[in-house]
Amino acid sequence: MLVRLLYASRAINTQPEAIEGILAKSREFNPSSGITGILCYGGGIFLQAIEGGRSAVSELYGHIQQDARHKNVVLLQYEEITERRFSGWTMGQVNMEKINHSILLKYAEKPELDPYSTSGAVSMALLEELMATASIIGRS
Repeated sequence: MLVRLLYASRAINTQPEAIEGILAKSREFNPSSGITGILCYGGGIFLQAIEGGRSAVSELYGHIQQDARHKNVVLLQYEEITERRFSGWTMGQVNMEKINHSILLKYAEKPELDPYSTSGAVSMALLEELMATASIIGRS
């Protein structure tokens, strides 16, 4: 059974090397676990969707909650799915600082990434728009 999990967290280390390290680890681990997804980062905040088998996604989320690189981990949405939305990415990447601010303003009160102040459905709609506008990079 496939599931999709959407969560937000705050980065402990906001240096570009630390963010790249998280992406590299994801891209190394995810293929063998059948995990696909997308990671958005901006202003010290992560918004990540992960998809795959229920056990694999639950196990990964458990690791994320214990990961010292994250704090304030909040589950935004969890659902059973019939198909993946992010099947082309072992872990796609969006650098929110390079996104047109009008896209962010469409989904939030301010033109900044803040999934803590929106619903999981709104955050997922933002991810879908980023996909539709080809804002996702790092197709691995």
